[in-house]
Amino acid sequence: MTFTRRALAAAIAGLALAAPFAASAQNGYPNKPIRVIVPFAAGSTTDIIARAIGDKMSQSLGQTLVIENKAGASGTIGQAQVASATPDGYTIMIHSSSHTVSPHTFAKLPFDTEKDFVGITPISSTPNVLVISPSKNIKSLKDLLAAAHAKPGSMNFASAGQGSATHLNAEKFKLAAKIDTQNIPFKGSAEAVTEVMAGRVDYYFSPIAPVIGQIKNGQLLALAVGSPKRAAALPEVPTTAEAGVPGSEFNFWIGMMAPAKTPREVVDRLNAEVIKALNTPEVKERFAALGADAWTLKPEQFDAYIRDEIKSNAALVKAAGLEVHK
Repeated sequence: MTFTRRALAAAIAGLALAAPFAASAQNGYPNKPIRVIVPFAAGSTTDIIARAIGDKMSQSLGQTLVIENKAGASGTIGQAQVASATPDGYTIMIHSSSHTVSPHTFAKLPFDTEKDFVGITPISSTPNVLVISPSKNIKSLKDLLAAAHAKPGSMNFASAGQGSATHLNAEKFKLAAKIDTQNIPFKGSAEAVTEVMAGRVDYYFSPIAPVIGQIKNGQLLALAVGSPKRAAALPEVPTTAEAGVPGSEFNFWIGMMAPAKTPREVVDRLNAEVIKALNTPEVKERFAALGADAWTLKPEQFDAYIRDEIKSNAALVKAAGLEVHK
């Protein structure tokens, strides 16, 4: 076969491969149910957000978004399934900011976190709030920092597991504040909250939903939120940066992604449908109960955000001394 014939054959094969994807965008996408891989267990914050959005998008699209929980290996099992799926818009993923952590905590992955996915849009920013027991007699973030500096290494903080968003938030705060405090990892947020309320652990960067009741009734004191801006659920609570620790901001986000090479028309349609769902009263009410703030970007902006966060998390993971899985 001559070079010209080989090139022509390759071009025809490429067109044949691309045809189903183009057709899916042109012939009334979606025309069948959409699989939504959530790489965490049912009942997790990511899962709850996915189901709230999925219900409204199903109504609008006229096709069911089928949530499939593929938990395990810090989310990488679900990520791998999406990375290898056909890029036709019928398999997508709703993941969290841990998507940008796994490249640094696994020595080898069966996918490229940057190249094998395309961002559709973030869905929410879910701030963590630094809580402490009133029995500690610490009334502000300034008081906590004074106590930590007075006795380096004597204070500790809870996390919902090594490498979790609650852990990374605390580590970024620790580095920015230049304090020496110790991580006490628990199996989940419920256990961490219990230990902080009892005063056996000093503080915890908790998701808002599990502690909002205890903050309101005085069982826990909210000193600051770790997010770049104040949380709508706790508007009176300053950010850690506002309270005197610049560079401590940590954005725990949940967002929607698809396999790389998913048609742009499909990506744009899903982006628009997420924004539409976020503006419904039902989703707004659900987000308020979770302490989550709606947050969206254009696909190319989300891709750029992910690339930047992958780079910045390299230093954070190293500084936190997180285990690298072989």
